Amino acid sequence: MPKLKTKSSVKKRFKITATGKVLAGPGNKRHGLINRSQKMKRANRGSQTLTHADGITVKQWAPYGIG
Repeated sequence: MPKLKTKSSVKKRFKITATGKVLAGPGNKRHGLINRSQKMKRANRGSQTLTHADGITVKQWAPYGIG
């Protein structure tokens, strides 16, 4: 049986923690920032944990892990 490929976009955008949760950078930070509140911009710093359902989807795209 052939090896499965990891989606290249997933390698660049996500990290998997030691406990198996998936970390992702938040959206809405690239352009149009003058229209967004300061509170929203602060809240979108750093990384955020994906929901369980979204994490399962990301893990299917990275069958052997990321890294």
